[in-house]
Amino acid sequence: MTKSEIINQLTQEYGDLPKDVISQMVQIILDEISNELAKQGRVEIRGFGAFSLRKRSARITKNPKTEKISMVSERMSVYFRCGKDFFDMLNGEGAN
Repeated sequence: MTKSEIINQLTQEYGDLPKDVISQMVQIILDEISNELAKQGRVEIRGFGAFSLRKRSARITKNPKTEKISMVSERMSVYFRCGKDFFDMLNGEGAN
């Protein structure tokens, strides 16, 4: 599902709100998540999950097509961990 699909879904569900207002709200939420992670923070949405950062070590990689070996520097990556309710829903156990 893309951001525009989320906006369209919310517009259908909450028809009394203008689409541009819903679009701004979705963008604000995404910006806040991004800003907090950029500050090395953690974002937790109860029942859904938590976003955090993990440091990936520098490593040597090999392109399987060209067999060229190159070095990838140390970097941060976003890590997502499902909340219990979300995990249960994904695994057919129903929300508690």
